[in-house]
Amino acid sequence: MTPSFTAEELNDAFAQFQKTTAEVAISQDWDRWADQFTVDATYIEHAYGKFNGREEIRTWVKKTMHSFPGSHMAEYPSIWHVADPSTGRVICEIDNPMKDPGDGSVFTATNITILTYAGDGLWSCEEDVYNPMEFGLMALAWCDRAAELGTLDDAGRKWLEKTGPMFGRK
Repeated sequence: MTPSFTAEELNDAFAQFQKTTAEVAISQDWDRWADQFTVDATYIEHAYGKFNGREEIRTWVKKTMHSFPGSHMAEYPSIWHVADPSTGRVICEIDNPMKDPGDGSVFTATNITILTYAGDGLWSCEEDVYNPMEFGLMALAWCDRAAELGTLDDAGRKWLEKTGPMFGRK
């Protein structure tokens, strides 16, 4: 049985989740982000798989967000969200803009996130739904622009060499 939370409780918890995520985007302290989940939480990531428990989530997020393109994403704001008290969930669209490549241009892709609230400021499940091809093409376009500007770093260059061919890069 799903615990019952009011829309206000869900909205408040989501606001705190977004605040922490915004702070972590700057600090890169992904341990703090993982600590927002219950010990037995589930994370469903359609490209990377399913992670069981806070510690698996922690290991995955640290590896992913310290590697390109995650390491070059600047923030993760919610564009919109809906709180559903009947399921204890918050459903939202998250924007994932890349860092400025040097000329102010914007490269971004979005995903739908479904968060299940457990109470006490913790989440028992997150599922991210998105098109990996869209993210890959966005990262490729960012790399191309950064290369044009002379700001492409080693992480982006290595990604281009290894992964770029999957997205049409020869």
